[in-house]
Amino acid sequence: MTEKALLDLGGAITASLENEVLSTEVAFGELTITVRAERIQKVLTHLRDDKECSFKQLVDLCGADYPDRNKRFDVVYHLISYQLNQRIRVKVATDEDTPVPSVVNVFPAAGWYERETWDMYGIFFADHPDLRRMLTDYGFQGHPLRKDFPVSGFVECRYSEEDKRIVYEPVKLGQENRDFDFMSPWETAKYVLPGDEKSEDISGGEAK
Repeated sequence: MTEKALLDLGGAITASLENEVLSTEVAFGELTITVRAERIQKVLTHLRDDKECSFKQLVDLCGADYPDRNKRFDVVYHLISYQLNQRIRVKVATDEDTPVPSVVNVFPAAGWYERETWDMYGIFFADHPDLRRMLTDYGFQGHPLRKDFPVSGFVECRYSEEDKRIVYEPVKLGQENRDFDFMSPWETAKYVLPGDEKSEDISGGEAK
């Protein structure tokens, strides 16, 4: 579709869902609409069933984290219309405590995507039939794709010979902090680097 056709499509969707659509935007050859989170089921049903839309396939659902915002999370839905040979992106915003309605009853494929989004971001989907972790372990703590999640995680697991089972423990960093020299290799060090004393003494003479 041309940009004008996408703008016309966005206008038609907004006219049909004036109480649900917050904004529309055309970027990189795709139409993005931002809608009210609590009305996502109605919006996706319209996009699926309306003849001017015919977005019959949900191809992706994912999360995005913007910690500086009051509603820090976006849930992003990508739909495709084989009839129109066109894609559309739908976004809703939510916070850590407010659930987003599950759209499994509109697109059954959303079940796995919503589980992954819950696992990675902690975004809760109301009325999901089986909302549980999918990629992380049963004893995992936190949601690893949040921007404030530490790289090391909170819990580590190992096999205990003493208990003869897998045990979960708080993360322990066994290696102490080390000092690294980030000086350019073309510069001359103003001090003796560890190991250099084997080839030269401090005065610059040959080591004996």
